[in-house]
Amino acid sequence: MNSHCKKEMTDPSVTFVGLDVSKARLDSFVPGGKPRADDNTPKGHAAFIKRLQGLQNPRVICEASGGYERPAVAALLAAGTGICVVPPGRVRHFALAEGLLAKTDSIDAQLLARYGDKIRPPLELPADPAAVRLREMLDYRRLISDRRVATSSQLDVAQGYLREGLQAQLAALKAALRQVNKDIAAHLKAEPALGAKAKRLRQLCGVGPVLAATLLAYLPELGLLGDKTLASLVGVAPHPCDSGKHRGKRRIRGGRAVVRDVLYMAAVTASTHNTILSALYQRLTARGKLPKVAMVAVMRKMLSVLNRMIADPQFSLA
Repeated sequence: MNSHCKKEMTDPSVTFVGLDVSKARLDSFVPGGKPRADDNTPKGHAAFIKRLQGLQNPRVICEASGGYERPAVAALLAAGTGICVVPPGRVRHFALAEGLLAKTDSIDAQLLARYGDKIRPPLELPADPAAVRLREMLDYRRLISDRRVATSSQLDVAQGYLREGLQAQLAALKAALRQVNKDIAAHLKAEPALGAKAKRLRQLCGVGPVLAATLLAYLPELGLLGDKTLASLVGVAPHPCDSGKHRGKRRIRGGRAVVRDVLYMAAVTASTHNTILSALYQRLTARGKLPKVAMVAVMRKMLSVLNRMIADPQFSLA
C-alpha cells in the first residue's frame, strides 16, 4: 500500500457522496441529506457539482455503468472533485453483506455512500486526453475486429446473394481495420509522450503495436504500482483457495479483460520467440504445470518487466 492509499484510508474529513448513474439520470445522496436527482447531461452535471461545493472534502462514489458514467466522471475530474469508480459486483456483494435486498436508484445512491465510507476505494486518476483518444480508437478497433470474426463465421455457410453481401461487408471491415491501425500509429506519432512509451514497451520481444497501445490506453497505472498489485489489477495473479487442511487450486479471476486478452496473445508469441520467456514456459511445463498455467506465468512475467521498463528509464533488458 502506497502513501496515497494510506491517506485515503485514514483521512476522517472526507464526505462520501453516493452517485447512481443511469442513461438519463444521476441519483445522488449526501449523508444527512435526502436523495436528489439530476439529468445525465452537462447541465445536470453542473448542478450536481454545484451542490458539492458546500461539503467538506467531498468524495463521489459511483459504479461503472457501461460508459454512461464517463461524462459525469470527466466533469467531476475537471472540477477537481475526488471521484471513485467502483465495480458493480463489489457493491452488490456489500449490499448482500448488509442484508439489503431492495434495489432502486435512490437506494443504490445511499448504498454507494456507505460503501465509500467503509471501503475507502482509491481515487480515479485524471485522464490524459491523448490516452482517452487512444482508448476510443482501440474501442472502435475492437468493435471492428469482433464484427469481422462474426462475419467470417457466417460466410462459411452462406450461399448466393447472402454470401455476396457478407463478402462486401467483410471487405469493408478489413479496410476499416487497416484505417484505424493507421490512425492509431499516427496518433502515437503525434503525441510524443505516448509515442515514447509505446516505443519503450515494444523493446520487449513479443510486444507488438496493439499490446503497447492497449497498455497505454487501458492500464494507466503501468509503472506506478507494484508488480503484484498490477498483476491482480489485470487479472493474472493466482489467488489461493485454502480452508483448513484443504489446499485448493490457485486461480486467476477478475481484472481488466481487455488488457488480459491482448496480453495473452502477446504471451503466446513471446513464449516462442522470446528466449527468456520461452525458457520460462518450457521450464514450467517440464515441471508438470499445465500449458495454460505456464502461459499465465509468462503473461505475469511480461507485465512485471513492462512495469519496470516504464517505471525506470535506466532499466535495460538482458
